[in-house]
Amino acid sequence: MSDSRARHGRKNDGMAHDLANREDPYNVTQASRIYFLPNLMTAGNLFCGFMAIVHCIQARLAESAITGEYRGATNYEHYRYAVWFIFGAAAFDTLDGRLARMGGRESLFGAEFDSLADVISFGMAPALLMFYLILAPTTGSYEWFRNIGWAIGFVYLLCAAMRLARFNVITNPLLRPGTKDSSRDFVGLPVPAAALTVAATVLFLLKLAETDRSLKAWALFLPPLMMLVAFLMVSTVRYPSGKNVDLQTQTRVRPFIFLLCCIGLVIFYKEIAMLGICLAYIFFGLIRYARRGRPGLVSK
Repeated sequence: MSDSRARHGRKNDGMAHDLANREDPYNVTQASRIYFLPNLMTAGNLFCGFMAIVHCIQARLAESAITGEYRGATNYEHYRYAVWFIFGAAAFDTLDGRLARMGGRESLFGAEFDSLADVISFGMAPALLMFYLILAPTTGSYEWFRNIGWAIGFVYLLCAAMRLARFNVITNPLLRPGTKDSSRDFVGLPVPAAALTVAATVLFLLKLAETDRSLKAWALFLPPLMMLVAFLMVSTVRYPSGKNVDLQTQTRVRPFIFLLCCIGLVIFYKEIAMLGICLAYIFFGLIRYARRGRPGLVSK
């Protein structure tokens, strides 16, 4: 009887040890786990970023083509495709985190994979989109833009990469073992929000170009905006994350009606509404930051 109890006790101890290893984020097996659905969404994010870059290059080829088209589309159409792929990448990026949290399937591999995909989709693709679109209208009056367009794009890409690296460090379980971040705010403008702001601005410019084929004057708006969102990404300005919003979230009537109005505006006036929502998000954080004062770097 005593031998049976001893074996049972050792079995329970082994199961407890295995459970502790699975919950330890620095356990080799747990850290390198590849969960199918969350990482499939991350792969979708990466694919959209890659396709956005491809369409930026094709837009440049269409601009230099004799017919003004490449693969049956004009340069503006390719830019528009690139914008929608960036929006698609943001949708996949939202899904991968939610699926991981809902299923308790978070791993260090998933976090690193997500950040690498974000560098492409929300760093390189918007920077290239801005760079090519700025070069296109500057063959005449704004020739000096050729000398700074690459620098602005690189600063944006650099800040996006640093923002993602800081995010990974701040949320690393090693800093606060055994606890999870309960903050509802991001510290610094999230990289997807920065990329969506650039993409929405380009979509707005392309809409204007349908009536006026010259983007010379309007293109001047892109570089300052790129620099603003770049520095906000590495700032300590807090922005609401929305990560706690799920199917069980309750709300009041007025916020619900406001959300429905925003959805309606996006459906019927997508170019203007998307840019307005992105700019409102940016300046909401800035205004709140100015009213509350400078916060400490506590969470992501």
